[in-house]
Amino acid sequence: MSQPITLKDHEKDARLVRRRVLVGIVFVLLLIGVLIARMYYLQVVQYEHHSTLSENNRVHVQPIPPNRGLIFDRTGKIIADNRPSFSLTVTRERAGDWRQVLDGVVEVLELSAEERELFEKRVLQGRRPFEPVPIMYELSEEQIARIAVNQFRLPGVEVAAQLVRHYPQGAHFAHSVGYVGRINEAELKKVDPVNYSGTHHIGKTGIEKFYEDQLHGQVGYEEVETNARGRVLRVLKRTDPIPGKDLTLTLDLDLQEAAEEALAGRRGAIVALQPATGEVLAMVSQPSFNPNLFVTGISFKDYGELRDSIDRPLFNRVLRGLYPPGSTIKPMMAVAGLDAGVITPKTKVFDPGYFQLPNVKHKYRNWNRGGDGSVDLELAIARSNDTYFYDMAHKLGVDRMHDYMTRFGIGQRVSLDMFEEAAGLMPSREWKRARYRQAWYPGETVILGIGQGYMQATPLQLAQATALMATRGKWIRPHLARRIEGELPVDPEPLPDIELQDSRYWDYAVNGMEQVMHGRRGTARKVGDTSLYRIAGKSGTAQVVAIRQGERYDSEALAERHRDHALFVAFAPVENPQIAVAVMVENGESGSGVAAPVAKQVMDAWLLDENGQLKAEYAPVQVAGEQQP
Repeated sequence: MSQPITLKDHEKDARLVRRRVLVGIVFVLLLIGVLIARMYYLQVVQYEHHSTLSENNRVHVQPIPPNRGLIFDRTGKIIADNRPSFSLTVTRERAGDWRQVLDGVVEVLELSAEERELFEKRVLQGRRPFEPVPIMYELSEEQIARIAVNQFRLPGVEVAAQLVRHYPQGAHFAHSVGYVGRINEAELKKVDPVNYSGTHHIGKTGIEKFYEDQLHGQVGYEEVETNARGRVLRVLKRTDPIPGKDLTLTLDLDLQEAAEEALAGRRGAIVALQPATGEVLAMVSQPSFNPNLFVTGISFKDYGELRDSIDRPLFNRVLRGLYPPGSTIKPMMAVAGLDAGVITPKTKVFDPGYFQLPNVKHKYRNWNRGGDGSVDLELAIARSNDTYFYDMAHKLGVDRMHDYMTRFGIGQRVSLDMFEEAAGLMPSREWKRARYRQAWYPGETVILGIGQGYMQATPLQLAQATALMATRGKWIRPHLARRIEGELPVDPEPLPDIELQDSRYWDYAVNGMEQVMHGRRGTARKVGDTSLYRIAGKSGTAQVVAIRQGERYDSEALAERHRDHALFVAFAPVENPQIAVAVMVENGESGSGVAAPVAKQVMDAWLLDENGQLKAEYAPVQVAGEQQP
């Protein structure tokens, strides 16, 4: 029997559909209500918060680094300037996966893995948010073009034009002016992070470091509007930076070149001072190096060659080189002996070629093994007689020698603005006891009288001691800055002048120095005979290796780098001192034969005109039949 046919209940289906539609409408209305509530919460309740976030995403404050101050020599020739350079920068906040972006840069520019590693180190260096970090400098036109073509692959990467430090004189002033380099983490902690926003370089050595605060300037700012990709659309507000102050140095480029030419490629140092002002006219340490290599980051290969060179081009011999001053210190010792009363200008010592302490067999040899016979003070300086100064040192004693030589600047930093200067060493009883836990021996006092033993001085200190002889003890610290935006440098801690019991003691010692150059028995008379002006000088040698008792110095038996250093100090003209010079030629052996001609060449370059005549302002004036300065 067939089943009955059930008819479809359309009314029931209609009610079901209506219920489902109603539920859907209610659900949609609930969702719309939630959406409206959320919109109300975001746009009304949290309006201030989100408008601030939006504004921060749209408007950014970017630092504007100041232009670094320029550096000139005393005649206005540029020594350090700023030149435009295109660099590649990365902003981490806009780069997304910045390591992948760096990989893209390396691929586009076809760079090495070492450069890729260097890029990452630079990006990781501490910086303010949204501050572009330079990862590569001095881009070529081809590199700029490659970056532009592949810009879509490199978010956060931009080519930026900026001013980079440049030293047009190359190696001439590398040891005095120094150089700038990239700021490292340690330096970032010491400087004002706000003022150095956007600045990527800082003074590393020399004048660039000492006067960093004046040369750097004051940072500026600009508020910019950017799009979603971080591109600047427009500048809303700008505060201009204050550029660094220009610095005029006491150095003279022409004299610097003349001094380097006088050294003729030999290892050594030259310092030329103006005695009356303390201005450093020339400061040469050879060999030197090109400071431009350090500005944007020196390569490992180039730095390795400089660091490992046997000639040590990175070593500043003028300020860091410590050498026994040798006989160059004898005029200052003479002043000490006169003032202490242990000798007079007429005191004579018989020189058989050596000196012996009482009841001691050891002989302290004079450089002239045959001896000079009866010697007074003037002849002792002119002949550089060791025996005379052995005897005087024994009478003077180490304590008084230490006191007087310290007043001449030996064993202390003498400069005003050369922070790298070593202090040198003027030994004393207390120093030896603290250093070696030993007593001071009389023999050590004897050799101290001729500038040997523990005594060590820099070429700058020898130049300053010579300038003090020229000015009769007037202390003015040597300095490199002549003007800073028109302002003169000020010595915050001036040293006291050297006051003697009788001012004539200076003349006695200076007369001896003059006889070195112009006397019949002077050790450097061959150099003095060619001079158009009167020079007061003193030669010296600094031992590199010790010579045993009884042995003679044999140049041929020694390796070239074990031979004595040649030293010479001088000032001129004697009647009106305009320049004081200290010369050190490493392994030059003869102070009067090697170093003295170098000093004479430097003084000629300063004192003579283009016709080879003494400049009129330095010539003595004839008054009533007498010559006066």
